[in-house]
Amino acid sequence: MLIPQALDIQNGNERHIARALSWSENQHPEVLELLKTLKGNAQVIGITGPPGAGKSTLVNALVTHWRNLKKRVAILAVDPSSAFNFGSLLGDRLRMQSLFLNEGVFIRSVSSRGSLGGLSAHIIEMVHVLKHAPYDYILIETVGVGQSEVEIAGVADTTIVVSVPESGDEIQTLKSGIMEIADVFVVNKSDRDGAQTFANHLKKLAHSRATANWESPVILTQAVDQNGIAELSEALNQHGNFNKNTNRQIQLFAEKAYAMIQDYRMRDLNLSTIISDVQKAINENPNLNLFEFIEPYFRKFSN
Repeated sequence: MLIPQALDIQNGNERHIARALSWSENQHPEVLELLKTLKGNAQVIGITGPPGAGKSTLVNALVTHWRNLKKRVAILAVDPSSAFNFGSLLGDRLRMQSLFLNEGVFIRSVSSRGSLGGLSAHIIEMVHVLKHAPYDYILIETVGVGQSEVEIAGVADTTIVVSVPESGDEIQTLKSGIMEIADVFVVNKSDRDGAQTFANHLKKLAHSRATANWESPVILTQAVDQNGIAELSEALNQHGNFNKNTNRQIQLFAEKAYAMIQDYRMRDLNLSTIISDVQKAINENPNLNLFEFIEPYFRKFSN
């Protein structure tokens, strides 16, 4: 069995990278020892937004632009889990076919495994592996399940929120949720009617929540034609440089540590185990009370 080595990961050996990602995703007993030896500074970019906004097309366009600049890119494409085996539905295989044969691009499907926020439970560890590998950018594309995707802001250095002109009528609803996490706004499919009006609404929102050091830019793109992609890349680079000189990294580090400590405390508990326990309990008592069922778990984690 291949044991992933830090030096091989650093040198870009994709077999070792893939095995290290599998160790991270499946919580191999020796994964912590491996992760402690890894380090890296690649910019981690999260791409989120509602379904149909064109996130995958935008990823394709960005990666194509970066490859033309000889940059290397890793992509974690988070897909909805199968309801039966908790595996990825591999939607990225269909969406990113043009990138798979590009030697400067590494793509990994990741199952969300029931995570409400649209991210895999062990995405932090997987990102850490990729940061040690020789990539200039790491992209995380979320499943697009709605406002609970705000957890991407606790993983990525820079978060892109992608929307389309038709989202204009939803601006008040979005304002209190997913829009609050945007470091960069993208209005994709900007050839459609109402694109500029919607962009102006976003600019007002961005201005209202701007800090002394950063105001989220609003970039209009037509990803399918590469329009606006160079401007988006420049905005991402600017935010990446900005991040290195602020306290955001402290907050980001703390959020990652909190998430991993929380996960460690629940390591012996997962959804498939609970489903099995629920089935047994319902067989014994068809009128099972939810709170009566969870009480033993509460007692366990309070000890």
